[in-house]
Amino acid sequence: MKSIHYLLFALLTIACGNIHMAYANSSHSLKVTASAYNSVRSQTQGNPAIGAWGDRLKPGMKVIAVSRDLLRMGLKHNTRVKIDGLPGIYLVKDKMNKRWRRKIDIYMGRDVKSARRWGKRKVTIRW
Repeated sequence: MKSIHYLLFALLTIACGNIHMAYANSSHSLKVTASAYNSVRSQTQGNPAIGAWGDRLKPGMKVIAVSRDLLRMGLKHNTRVKIDGLPGIYLVKDKMNKRWRRKIDIYMGRDVKSARRWGKRKVTIRW
């Protein structure tokens, strides 16, 4: 029984490593400005827990909103994105106002303090 557990652990480790390498060597990368946003009425139009494509946003989700010029570059709804320096994979679930260019917003649930601490930074994204 232990050998089966070790085998499963080894396979999962290899699979996770391959996922990470796929994003490290992804075909698209771009330096963008990243800020953060929250599910609060003052930061959005309409229901703050619903993304632009109708997805329900919940605290803890790894979600980004993208400027509309990035949509034309292939960052469409549910595109998987790696943000250099941050753990995990983020999904495109929201889009930003038309005035923004080369910008993403990282979803931080209802934690306004964390979003303010994040501020505005330059990051490289890969998809």
